[in-house]
Amino acid sequence: MEEIFARLAERLYKKNSHLDIDQARSWIELLWEDFESTRAKAGHEYQGKQVTEQIVTQWIDFYGPKLHEYIATNPKYKKLFEDQGRTH
Repeated sequence: MEEIFARLAERLYKKNSHLDIDQARSWIELLWEDFESTRAKAGHEYQGKQVTEQIVTQWIDFYGPKLHEYIATNPKYKKLFEDQGRTH
């Protein structure tokens, strides 16, 4: 998993100049967890980390350049990044 998260964080970091590599890593972990927990809550069978990686990669490609803007509109994420001392 560490290798996957590192690779995805690097991809997001390259897509969004407003994030540092640690913030990118935090976003990857959040997106990963959100996707897997949402699927589980919906009663979907676990499809494996390959499916989750594919979805998170799609989100990076589509939303990555503006992901930092989401912090301002979502108090949950804003607080998390403020607590880590890493808001932009």
